[in-house]
Amino acid sequence: MRKYVIMGVQGSGKGTQSQMLVADLDLVHIGVGDIFRWNVQNHTKMGAQVRRTMAAGELVEDDLVEKVVRDRLTQHDWNFGFIIDGFPRNRRQAEFFLESYDIDGVIVLDLPDSAVRRRVLNRRLCADCGMDYNLIDSTPKEAGKCDMCGGELMTREDDTEEALAVRLREYHAQTEEVLEIFRRKEYVFTVDARCAPEVVQEQIRKYLGLPPYQPEPYQPEKLGAEVA
Repeated sequence: MRKYVIMGVQGSGKGTQSQMLVADLDLVHIGVGDIFRWNVQNHTKMGAQVRRTMAAGELVEDDLVEKVVRDRLTQHDWNFGFIIDGFPRNRRQAEFFLESYDIDGVIVLDLPDSAVRRRVLNRRLCADCGMDYNLIDSTPKEAGKCDMCGGELMTREDDTEEALAVRLREYHAQTEEVLEIFRRKEYVFTVDARCAPEVVQEQIRKYLGLPPYQPEPYQPEKLGAEVA
């Protein structure tokens, strides 16, 4: 069983790299931000609270984040392990996590702030199926429309200059404390996130001693079923 944490500032590719890892290793990807966004999109009570926080560029309070992580991990659907992103974000969360789980590795995606701004401010999300786009290198065939389902592409509420500035400041202030805790156990591997996704993935696997990346063959009939 493998249990990994992936860290990096917003826009560094945590979700992309996590999905590439789970694709052929039978891991479960636990994206804390994805859980919060699902609640926002489905207008839950938690979603209303999170929406206000995210729109201001602030971090969700520790108690709520820990509860979400604890509840998700108690589902025990991760028979072969998991990779979690968006957690931990500070010393308290890191200590909480290490008290409960044995971690096999912490992947840090290193990306300069200038590159973060370029990526984040050009990011779009399909309002219907949740497909991610970046107008720099993954533009849709039809402007403003999702290639998968035809849904409208939207800017995330927290993808603004103001909100990003807050998140960058808080990320840099708190992350070093988290990494200090993980480094004591020699868990941490830093990867240059400016490279192409496949190159970053290969570096991650090399550091962790994992088999080379084996993307699934393109299966349009399977893709259509997932979209439906």
